[in-house]
Amino acid sequence: MTQNPWTREQSPGPQQPSPAQTQPDITPRGPSAPQHGVPAPAEDQRLPKFAIPVADTLWWVGVHGGAGESTMSLLLPGTRAANHRWPIPPPPVPTPVILVARTHGSGLRAAQRAAIEWASGVVQGVAVLGLVLIADAPGRLPRVLDDFADIVGGGVPRVWDIPWIEEWRRGEAPTPDNTPDEVFEVLESIYALRASNPADYPAPY
Repeated sequence: MTQNPWTREQSPGPQQPSPAQTQPDITPRGPSAPQHGVPAPAEDQRLPKFAIPVADTLWWVGVHGGAGESTMSLLLPGTRAANHRWPIPPPPVPTPVILVARTHGSGLRAAQRAAIEWASGVVQGVAVLGLVLIADAPGRLPRVLDDFADIVGGGVPRVWDIPWIEEWRRGEAPTPDNTPDEVFEVLESIYALRASNPADYPAPY
């Protein structure tokens, strides 16, 4: 297996945690497949689709403009940004996707619509692994948005949070060198999720 490129270097010492302690938790917290009885959103509320030749990598699906899917694809080389569309491969193997949204109100509502669309079963050929929420401003979320984010997150298998990063706002390209530890933890979790079942989620490296 390809070595995880998203692990911070740590100096050796007697207090190093065991591998079991450092392994990211990739247990699903919400539904991991579409659910019977979930009504599909109206046609004009759904994301468009496009065909891909084979399910050979992980795709980031930004659920609204400026969501950050391109940023995520830069952080994890070999993955791809879907440009606010569902990437649909030929059957039978689904392609793994992660939804991406900002934490403002409109971003969370867009994430909720995409999660409902997937849960209704009208999107065939994708395996939604979770949702990345990227902070839209510095500081803590207002209580009403924090509560809404919890509701939205309950409709997908997993949620990862990316904090506000001032360097990215200034236009600096995201790289492993200027990426905070919180983001590395997210990427390590996503890498571990992919590596836990490489047959379903092929390595992008």
